[in-house]
Parts: sequence; structure tokens; C-alpha cells
Amino acid sequence: MAITFYDAAQVEELLDYPGCIETMRRAMAALSSGERPQPLRQIFTVGKDEKFGTMPGELAALSTFGAKLISVFGDPKRPGRSRHQGVVVAYDGVTGAVSCIADAEPVTKIRTACATAAATDALARAHAEVLAIFGTGLQAESHLRALTLVRPFREILIWGRSEERTGEFARQMSEELGRAITPVAVAKEAALRADVICTVTSSAEPILLGEWVKPGTHVNLVGSSVLGPVEVDSDLVAKARYVADYRPGVIAQGAELAAARDAGIVDDTHVICEIGDVFAGRVRAREDDSQITIYKSLGHVVQDLAAAAYLHERAIARG
Repeated sequence: MAITFYDAAQVEELLDYPGCIETMRRAMAALSSGERPQPLRQIFTVGKDEKFGTMPGELAALSTFGAKLISVFGDPKRPGRSRHQGVVVAYDGVTGAVSCIADAEPVTKIRTACATAAATDALARAHAEVLAIFGTGLQAESHLRALTLVRPFREILIWGRSEERTGEFARQMSEELGRAITPVAVAKEAALRADVICTVTSSAEPILLGEWVKPGTHVNLVGSSVLGPVEVDSDLVAKARYVADYRPGVIAQGAELAAARDAGIVDDTHVICEIGDVFAGRVRAREDDSQITIYKSLGHVVQDLAAAAYLHERAIARG
């Protein structure tokens, strides 16, 4: 029997944002609700500075297991940026047969943003009005599409390290989404105005400082996915109610937490829970409206497996 493969165009068509947001809620609640311990992803360097990652895992709630195999290489079409190229291979948990294979780049782009949106819906204040995105790449684009589905933001701000690129990106996304998006030249200004901040950069050094973040803000840390590069300073980590996507992964590989821990400011108990614990109602999202909250997204293979299962089901339903 032929194995079904979904290319990038098919993934983009089938993995709709509203459906994927709900899929991420269910997947992360399942991960934190009795699923067996998951292996940590393995990332190693190939060639000069390029990377290859393997992310195996199981999502028993959907009777599926599998892996994502992905490379991170420089993108010749976008100097200074990289591409996440590879496949998600999903297996049937009953028969052991391959259910489907999907292009990992669009799956990663969409499921990451939808997981962030689900977390934001749970952790941000109900009346959050101003969104600030730090970054101008593919994840900035997908996060704009996803986050605007969970809050009716009155204002959207974009900050990037290139003022020219930031302006171009803001104009492009404003046209595509049909709403005003404002480029901001100074990161501090964007942070001071925001109720929700999302960092989706490849920066090695903090581009967001704790002293800029006002009480009650929710922050999504998405850009740094390995030890080393940090998008925010340790002051922000220490003052926030810190929620992980998957606690063992973030403790082992979350760069911002590691930097604060190495400085002696926090320890591993600073990670109060996983976002799945919040979705399942076991832990309160926030204790009051003055609290700063952080959702740390490293990404987990159950998100990829759930996304693959969802788009595969949609394809079958369409015949």
C-alpha cells in the first residue's frame, strides 16, 4: 500500500489555523496528562554550522507515534536566515504502519504559532489589547495569523533589527490580514506599549529586557530553541510566572532559563508547570492581572504528530 505524502502546498491547505489551535490544546493537555515520558530531541552539527535534529515521540491519545527529522541550513534566498527542512513521519499506534508523511517546514511553521496562540489564550489577560511581535521572519508571519484569532487586538506592533525589513514586513502583513500593523523602530517602545509580546527572532543576545515589560504582560518566548541564544534577559525570566511547553525539555534545553539558572537567579522549580496542565485545569493560568507570564516554546513532536493526524483526517474526509 502506498504511503501518503503531503507536500508543502497540501499542508498549507489542510492545516487551517483555527483547527490547528484546538488540536494543539488537545495535544499539549494529553502530553501533560499521563502520557509516558518522552525522549528529548537530539540535535547535532553537520557540515560547518548546519544542524540536523531528530524528534521521536508518542501521542497515545491519538494512537500515533513517530518522529520529525529536520535540518536547519542557511537559506540562500534570505541571507542571514535559515530553513527548517525535513519530514514528519506519523505511524498508526495500533498497526505500526506509517499513517502519513508530511513536509515538516510548513507543519512546524503553523503548529508552532498555533501552540503559541493556544497558550496566549490561556495566559494573557482577557482584555489584552496591544500585541507586539519581535521578529520579521516566517514565524512572525504565522504568529500574526494565529494570535489574532484568540484576541481582538486593538493595535499590532512589529519590531525587527532591520528598520527597512520591518517596514516592508508590516506593509505586507497589513495587506494580507486587512488590518493596520505598525512598524516600531525601538524595541523598548514596542515592549512598553504591549499587553502581549512574542519573540520569534534568531538573536543570540537579549532583544527584550525585563525592565521594559509592564505588569500584566504575557510573553511568548519562541525564537531560541537550543542552549546558547537568548531572546530575553534573566530579569524578565525571574520576575515572570514561567510556563513550559514540555518541562523536561525546557529544563534541559531552554536557553533563557539556563542563563538565569547559571546566574544563580532561579532554579528548576521556577518552571511552575507545563501549558498542558493549564489547559487541563490543574494549574491556574495567572494569579492576578498584574502578573507577568511567560510561555516558553521549544516545540515538541506531539505537536507535529497531532498536526499530521489532523491534516490527514481532513484529507480523508475530502476523499
